[in-house]
Parts: sequence; C-alpha cells; structure tokens
Amino acid sequence: MFSVRIYLYYTFCARAMDIFFRKKRIFKTLLSLSLFLASVLMIQKLKLVDNNNKDDTEVKNFGDNGWCGTDCDLHKGKNILKSSLGNYSAPVLGDDSDAPRVTVSNATMATWDVHVMNCSEDSTVRKHDWFRRLDPRFHQFVLHRHCRYFPMLINHPDKCASGDVHLLMVVKSVIEQHDRREAVRNTWGREQTIDGKRIKTLFLLGRPANGKDTKNLQKLIEYEDMIYGDILQWDFMDTFFNLTLKEVNFLKWFDIHCSSATFIFKGDDDVFVNTKNLLELIGFKTDDREVLNLFVGDTISKAIPIRNRQSKYYIPKDLFDKPYPPYVGGGGFLMSSQLARRLFVVSEDLELYPIDDVFLGMCLQKLHLAPEMHPGFRTFGIMKRRVSPMNSEPCFFKNLIVVHKLSPQDLIKMWSIVENKELVCAKRSAT
Repeated sequence: MFSVRIYLYYTFCARAMDIFFRKKRIFKTLLSLSLFLASVLMIQKLKLVDNNNKDDTEVKNFGDNGWCGTDCDLHKGKNILKSSLGNYSAPVLGDDSDAPRVTVSNATMATWDVHVMNCSEDSTVRKHDWFRRLDPRFHQFVLHRHCRYFPMLINHPDKCASGDVHLLMVVKSVIEQHDRREAVRNTWGREQTIDGKRIKTLFLLGRPANGKDTKNLQKLIEYEDMIYGDILQWDFMDTFFNLTLKEVNFLKWFDIHCSSATFIFKGDDDVFVNTKNLLELIGFKTDDREVLNLFVGDTISKAIPIRNRQSKYYIPKDLFDKPYPPYVGGGGFLMSSQLARRLFVVSEDLELYPIDDVFLGMCLQKLHLAPEMHPGFRTFGIMKRRVSPMNSEPCFFKNLIVVHKLSPQDLIKMWSIVENKELVCAKRSAT
C-alpha cells in the first residue's frame, strides 16, 4: 500500500509538471530541478522499501580504482537463457563507489546474459610507445575498450512481444534530460498506430556521470519508467566516449528481444522527426534487396579525423590515422531490422571507437555497404547558419523527415504548428 501511495504521488507530480511544461515556456534547468525536488521528498521513505526488498534479485556495483574488478558479484538469475554469444564481462565506466542498488526483474535476467561487471584494464597496452604519447583523455577508453556488454538495470524484453512492430523509435538520452524525453513522448515519439503501422518507442540510458546524486537520480528514472515503460538502461556511465556502448548494447538487445520489428529509427532526444514523412519513406522501399541493406540518413563522406584538441570530436593520430568511411550524422537515421542484425554480428569483430557515428560507418564498411544519403535528413540543421530564419520555418519541417537540433520547448511548438491542418505550404508545380 505504501509503494502504491509513492507511485501515485510521483505520477501526480510528473503529470502536473507535464501540463505546466506544455502551457509555459520554461527552461530545462527549472523543469529538471522541479522534478528532482519532487523526488527528494520520496527518497527517505523509499529507503524503507529498499530495506524490505533486498533479496536475491539485487545487483551490487563495486568500484576498483574507478573500474569494476574481481570483487564484482555475479547475479544468479533463475532459468537464464543465454544467447549464442555466451557471457561477457563488463566494467563500470567511471568511479562511482556510491552506485545505487538496483532491483532487476526476473524478465530481465531470463534472456540478457550479462550479469557481472568484472573487467580489468588491458595492462599490455601500457607497454606501447603510442599509448604513452596518447592524450590522457583517451587512456581509460583504450585500456577498457575490450569490454562492451553490460548488465541491464532497466529492461523491457516484451516491448516487441506482439510481433507486429513496424517501426521502432530508439532515442539516445541521459537521465537528467527528462524534459527532452517528455517532449519526444508528446510529439514524434508517441507510441501509436498510423494506417495500421504500429510504432513503439524506447530511450537508451546509462548511469549518471560522476559527481551527481546517483541514488536519487536512479530512483527518479525508475519511477519515470514505471509510468511510461519505455526505458532501457545499462550499467555503464553516460559519457560521450560511451555512446558507442549504447550502439553495441542496443544491437545485442535488439537481436535478442526485438528482431521481429521491421524498421528502426535511431536518433537523439533533441531532434524533430516528421513521423508521417518517415513512414512514407519506408513505404517507397519495396524492393527486398533495398530493404535488406537499408541505412538512410545525412551521409558524411570523405571525412578525416579532427586533430584540433579543443574539439569534442578530437581524435589523436596514434588512435586512428586513416580517413573515415562514409557514415551518417547521429542526429537520426533509418535502418532495416535485417541490417541491424548483421551490424550486430560484424560489430563484435571491430574494436570500439570513441565516436559512435563513425563506428557504425566502420561496421557498414565491413559489410561492404555505404549509407544512403537522403535530403530529408538534416542532422546539422536546415541551414548551416544557426541564426538563419529558415531554421524556424514550419513548412521546412513539414516537408523534411529529421531536423537537428531543437530545444524541448521549440520541439513542442514546432510540432503543434506542423500538425495543424490549417498550415498551408507552397508546393512546386508540375512542369
């Protein structure tokens, strides 16, 4: 009864803030702070519930110099069904000795076969001259990039159980960006059926980064998932370099739990997606071979690694010294389920790369494929100049498929305008 009250209280808070968010233009920080303060009132009471619920379904996280070492406990689930890939050890990416205990459902442990974090660094790497020359920012990544699969903290293995999912919307997010997830849920990420085509949505998350109130944030995300049931969370730290981990862990999850879905749209939580145009694009893909190799987005070709140390995408020459294969901007892309399963297979033979978009391009290259360029995907904005008024022109959004990037407030505003049947846009006349 107590847990029901807590659930109802959180539901009320979340719904109230959702209504407030729709009616008021409010900054991200204020919304996140409001949600966080609401959760704080529950935390002390939740500890009482945790103490009563400690049983053999708990997973403990231990730190060993910032990484999970030999002290990690193996979570023993009942009737574990292992995939053909076997067990994998996985590290905790980052130092979090105060990581939360998380109760995992039996459904999670039934098929996801990674239950232990026991991955020490590859000490042989330290002997190489190139490692000693390497920028310190990349040391942890290189020392542990042989570890790629992680225990799941939140799972929904039955997301595609109906077997009739036509389009799976997969959104990369982090715990703190609740306002972005709400905006997506209320716009293009709404689970619905359009013209008989069922659409499902999932958000991919890791753990909060260091220096944050991890226990409270974890409780918050668990209750958010209790309301919406659309979150997949793995036990690695959410950092830029770990975005590639979201790619490989999702591909594995999809292969196990959701391979019956027909198409996958994968994007960020700050993009605008015209769902109807996306479905229309899918409808044009009728050739079996075309569907087999479908990977469409805003393609980047003949790119080379950025050597500017100040750049977010900086890559030292010692880490990678070749031109990049063709890849798509990660704001959003579309692929078929057949290709996703093949990408999963080839990804296992490739070393992880710190830029997730490029890593997928490497996987495609290994399959002797290149992504298809489509002008409807604008993952770098409609116009290169951010201040251009064209970037906020509704008729562009009405005719495009993906536009990156928008704030939650602008996303909701633009969605309401584009969905308004009274919006009339000029069309090119036939000649």
